[in-house]
Amino acid sequence: MFGGAALVVGVSAASAVPAVFDGRTDLPVENVPVELVAYDGCGAALDGLRTAAAPHVGVYGLGNKGYLFAEGDVQSADARQAAPTAEKEYSTTNVHEAGVDEPDLVKTDGTRVVTVVDGKLRVVDAASRKLTGTLDLPAGFASQLLVHGDRALVLAGSTMVLERGIVDPGFAPEQGSTITLVDLKEPKVIGSLTVDGSYLDARQIGDVVRVVVHSGPRLPWVYPDGTRSEAEALIRNREIAATAPIEAWLPKYELTEQGKKSTGTLVACERVSHPETHSGTSMLSVLTFDFPGDLGTGDAVSILADGDTVYATDKSLYVADDHHLVPNQNRPSGVTAVHQFDISQPGPPKHVASGQVAGSPLNQYSLSEHDGHLRIATTAFNAAGIPEQPPASQSAVSVLKKDGATLKEVGKIDGLGIGERIYSVRFVGPVGYVVTFRQTDPLYTLDLSDPTKPRKVGELKITGYSAYLHPAGDGKLIGVGQEANEQGRVQGTQVSLFDVSNPADPKKVAGHHLPGGYSEVEFDPHAFLSWKDLVVVPVVTYPSREKPVAAPSSGVLVLRLQGSTFSELGTVRQQSAADYDGVRRAFVVGDELWTASTAGLQVTKLDGLSQQAWIPFT
Repeated sequence: MFGGAALVVGVSAASAVPAVFDGRTDLPVENVPVELVAYDGCGAALDGLRTAAAPHVGVYGLGNKGYLFAEGDVQSADARQAAPTAEKEYSTTNVHEAGVDEPDLVKTDGTRVVTVVDGKLRVVDAASRKLTGTLDLPAGFASQLLVHGDRALVLAGSTMVLERGIVDPGFAPEQGSTITLVDLKEPKVIGSLTVDGSYLDARQIGDVVRVVVHSGPRLPWVYPDGTRSEAEALIRNREIAATAPIEAWLPKYELTEQGKKSTGTLVACERVSHPETHSGTSMLSVLTFDFPGDLGTGDAVSILADGDTVYATDKSLYVADDHHLVPNQNRPSGVTAVHQFDISQPGPPKHVASGQVAGSPLNQYSLSEHDGHLRIATTAFNAAGIPEQPPASQSAVSVLKKDGATLKEVGKIDGLGIGERIYSVRFVGPVGYVVTFRQTDPLYTLDLSDPTKPRKVGELKITGYSAYLHPAGDGKLIGVGQEANEQGRVQGTQVSLFDVSNPADPKKVAGHHLPGGYSEVEFDPHAFLSWKDLVVVPVVTYPSREKPVAAPSSGVLVLRLQGSTFSELGTVRQQSAADYDGVRRAFVVGDELWTASTAGLQVTKLDGLSQQAWIPFT
């Protein structure tokens, strides 16, 4: 449905790290085979899974710290752009790549507004500013949605962590992610698919949606409970893992559609692929849906891998590992393996190449595909760090290119931010921008025009850091993060403007500091809005020395960017938004600024910021 596409999944393997680390030593990539091989059938899959998981079975199940699972949702994004319409202009979700939509709390087509900001789906008519429908969803807390015409695909994930001393170890929680297809005209549920595992992220290209979930084996672990010693628990857990049937390893589904319910195994054994070395403890599944057609089960394809960061272009989808799901691994650094799948044809993706790089990516902005090359920014730590001190670290950008069945590293620039870690990354065509931070904020500019010889061409050291970077055109770059003092102590939200027209000499030309402020943009760029000459950032302000407010307050900070100058137009606050929750999103319909919180939607005139309407959700 969209040709020439690829799915790429990143997973990690242990790496050797030099004992002496001075920033000039290139961290080696352990030569572990990462090519994927599909199992011949369920017998081979079961033998492989049991063998791979055996070394990771402990007193409390998988892992050795009393954790059954530790997972989390990760979200992502980039620029809000104007969407054309015959009647009104409106802003769209801030996404990483043009033409690749990302799920979010709020969607609008300029005619109606659809939200799941408080876990319920609500539809609002933009013209009348009236709530036209509210829908309680089948299961889970709805966290994101995608919209196509009169249909919405609502994504809900639930994760639970079992930790000794916090939760009764005799209770093994179930995890599930629910994908619900909704008719927005009424609204009503058309179909609902619940699958094992944690929802990670999704991408929509045209009328195709791909959803990535992470799952683990469902095994009836035992625990030391007063009647069973740790040694007895370990012996029993090893027996459980060694005799578990294949059904315990493969994710399951429950589909409710057209009044009928069906259950089964989400993926067939021959649709599961694995690298030569894996833990057998986690599985990534990619589900594909024709949108807005029938829901179905997603025609899943799975690999034995970890991962929780999703990045996509109109031709590629990537899922990168951040290492924290591998049991019994206490290393501060590793190797990120990258697997490429062809999804240019209908049906399941096909593996075409694999590769690996040293270190860990920060988020989806750490990955970028350009002119047939994959650029990956990572931070690697020295395992032999000094006790009670942060481990030595450096960051790098590696460039990979497909060579037969291998994603071969053809270029690399390292030695960035010695002793620091990456806080933000942005690739814009052949140029890369990397921000590292510990006490000061070096903004590095990278020349990637020759993929075989990437090089650092500029560096700007200032206080504070940018956690999100946004191209602003005309050689400008907007950064949203925190101001900090010379000792690295953060002091509140900072919106910065950088002149990067001369990559060799980047300059900060403007900034707006909100003492005591914090913005959701720092960890979820979907919250960022760039509209014509306006920059809109949700903020929560806490008491600080510079701003001794009585209590936290929330709103959206509205700045006007003219040339190289920010001017503050004001902060739009909602009359009923709880301070601890705050305003989550801002978007534009016509000449109005809409803001969304769990309390409701507020409509504000762009010119003058006067309130026009309040649409409560209670």
